[in-house]
Amino acid sequence: MSKRILIVDDAAFMRMMIKNILSKNGYEVVGEAENGAMALQMFTELKPDLVTMDITMPEMDGIQGVKAIRGVDPNANIVMCSAMGQQSMVMEAIQAGAKDFIVKPFQQDRILQAIERVLSRG
Repeated sequence: MSKRILIVDDAAFMRMMIKNILSKNGYEVVGEAENGAMALQMFTELKPDLVTMDITMPEMDGIQGVKAIRGVDPNANIVMCSAMGQQSMVMEAIQAGAKDFIVKPFQQDRILQAIERVLSRG
């Protein structure tokens, strides 16, 4: 059975890019959210195996989103997506419970590597 993934990014273009990479590599994208609040709601409904979470988003940013999702499921698998130069925010996200991160502009190999590594840890 393919692993189910929720993609969270406020940019539709980024969600589409990640979705295309994941779909053609055997993952099932079960939902897309454009902020942390939507991500939390969709996470509780869909119970995905993994969440890709953008850091900078309106309403509820990625760090708040990680904390909220981990509040519901302490074992949630979350991979942060950040732009270059957001190291301090990435560190904060990791401390909040994210298990890995990928940097924009995305490279397919790096996305798959991060997701496979987090999912293999269980």
